[in-house]
Formats: sequence, structure tokens, C-alpha cells
Amino acid sequence: MRKYLHIIALIFISLPLSAQVTVEARIDSIEMLVGQQVHVTVDATMKEGSTAVFPVYQPTQQLIPGIEVIASMDQGARSIENGYIKRSVIYTLTSFDDTLYYLPPFVVNVDGKPYESKSLALKVLTVEVDTLHPENFYPPKDAQDNPFLWSDWSLSFWLSVAMLLLMAIGYYLYLRLRDNKPIIKTIKLVKRLLPHQRAMKEIEQIKAEKMVIAEDSKEYYTKLTDTLRRYIEERYGFSAMEMTSSEIIDNLTRHGDQQSLEELRQLFTTADLVKFAKYSTLINENDANLVNAIDFINKTKVEVQQQDEPQKPVLTEEEQRSQKERRVLKSVIIAISVACVGMLAYIVYSVYQLLI
Repeated sequence: MRKYLHIIALIFISLPLSAQVTVEARIDSIEMLVGQQVHVTVDATMKEGSTAVFPVYQPTQQLIPGIEVIASMDQGARSIENGYIKRSVIYTLTSFDDTLYYLPPFVVNVDGKPYESKSLALKVLTVEVDTLHPENFYPPKDAQDNPFLWSDWSLSFWLSVAMLLLMAIGYYLYLRLRDNKPIIKTIKLVKRLLPHQRAMKEIEQIKAEKMVIAEDSKEYYTKLTDTLRRYIEERYGFSAMEMTSSEIIDNLTRHGDQQSLEELRQLFTTADLVKFAKYSTLINENDANLVNAIDFINKTKVEVQQQDEPQKPVLTEEEQRSQKERRVLKSVIIAISVACVGMLAYIVYSVYQLLI
């Protein structure tokens, strides 16, 4: 009887000793499709201060043939009641063969002593294939849309805003340019009159003003001799406007016949008398001198081809400022247009890259 009491006492003493360390393993799903993943959690319960060593597997290392360990994650230790702690490690498994697998116990060494968990089972299923209707082929599904990220689109958005602002500024400057009418000054071609043509035109003006029959002979002879002096100066090339009548005749002696010069000398003499000696002439005398002047011009004139003389326009200060402003506006509008085109091309390219 005493012998049995000792045996019972030893059993009760050994129970708490064996209950000090426990190793448990659990799987989150006993079934999975080929290529999917399951997680096995191994828990080790022990006293505080104990050291536990869990199984270590390298990535893609096989737990058993057909079962691969993808990763392992140590969850750390947490305190439980009565001075015990629980440490957990999660193993991620996968398989590519459809069958029922037996997962052996996981061995955890606690303070150098091995403890085993219970064994587990995992059934790997394959995708069912309709072998009776092989023509029913379903293509792969479309790619899943990526989540919207503001960081990917922010640059394109703000560039679009900047482009719209530049377009508005460019349109405003275009309106300014359109309202500021361009200053167009054409270069006129003025026909250059020959010396005898200009002189005859002035004589016709004297006739039109009826100076021949006017009482003021001084004004008539002044205009008539000035016309002749200008004609002689342009025709022969010496300063007749600054010479006296006798000096003009002397310079013309080598160019004209004596009869024409004699009539011209008589005209200049009469003119000098009228202007400086208050000489009074008759109407027929005025007519004769006018005829002599026309006759001298006709005898000494030189017919050459008329040349058109360009007359360049003269812009006012305000017109010059307006033209400068138009050039500046055009340059700014062109620069804005180029910038907008470049920004638009970049935005379209960026959006295309984000959408593909």
C-alpha cells in the first residue's frame, strides 16, 4: 500500500514539471489552391528567462518534399499569467503540387531540451479543368488598375494650370497687339523733274498769277530772274543764285550762242533796273522778256530720262514707340506659344505613361 502511495506522489510531482514548457502549432487553413499561401503559427509557452530556439528555414527551402517555406516572422514574446511567457513564430508555406500533405511536428529547443508540436495536415487543390469542353477557353483577366497616387499626377496637374495661365496671358497680349494697329508707312516714289521742266512750271505759275500785267514789276522780275538763276544753277552746275547778272553772263559765254546770251543779258539788265533803280516797264516789254526767258530755256535744255526719287517716310516719336511696343508684344506672344506647346507635349506624354 505504501508503495502505491509513492507512485501516485511521483506522478503528481512530475505533472507540473512537464507542464512548464508546451509547444503548439496551428494552421490558418487546411486547404489551399496550387500556388496560394498558408500560415503556420508555432507557439512556445515557457517560464520567463527561458531561451527558445525555433526551426530556421531559408527562403524557398522545402519543409517536406512539395512544401516550400517562403518566409518566417518572429512575433516576439509576450507575458502570460503565473510568470510564464509565450513566444510565437509564423511560417509562410506554399505548394505547387495538388495532394494531401502530412506536416511533421515542429521541434523547438527550450533551454537546450527539444519539444515537439503536434503534426498538421494540408490539402493542396488544383484548378478544375473542364476536359469535356476544351473549346471553352477563357482568356486571362485584364490587369488590375493601379491605385491613384497624387504624387504621380501632381506635376501634370500644376503644369496644366500653368499652361492655362500662360494661354490666358498670351490671349490678352494678342488682343493688345490687335488693338494696337500697325503703322504702315509706304515709300513714295516722287518723279524728279528736270531743270527745264521745273523752270517752265514756275513760269506757268507766273503767268497764272498774271504778274506780267501787274503794276508791281519788281515782284514779277524778281520771280522771273530767280527762276532763271535756279535753272542755270541746276543746268550748268555753278552757283548762279549767289552771282550778279554780269557774272552769270560771263560764265554762260562758253556754253551758249551769242544771240541767246544777248537776249538774256537784256532781261537781267531790265530786271536790275526795276529792282534797284525803280525803272518802270511797259507790258509789251514784260512780255518780250518772258518770251526771251522761255526761249533761253528751250534752247539750252537737256532731255534726259526722268528718274523716280524715293521719298522715305518719317515716323513721329509716338509712332516709333508704338512700333517698338508691337515688336515686344510679338516676341512675348511667340515665347509664350512655344512654352505652351512644350508644356502640352510633356503633359500628354506624362499622362500617357501613367495610363499605360
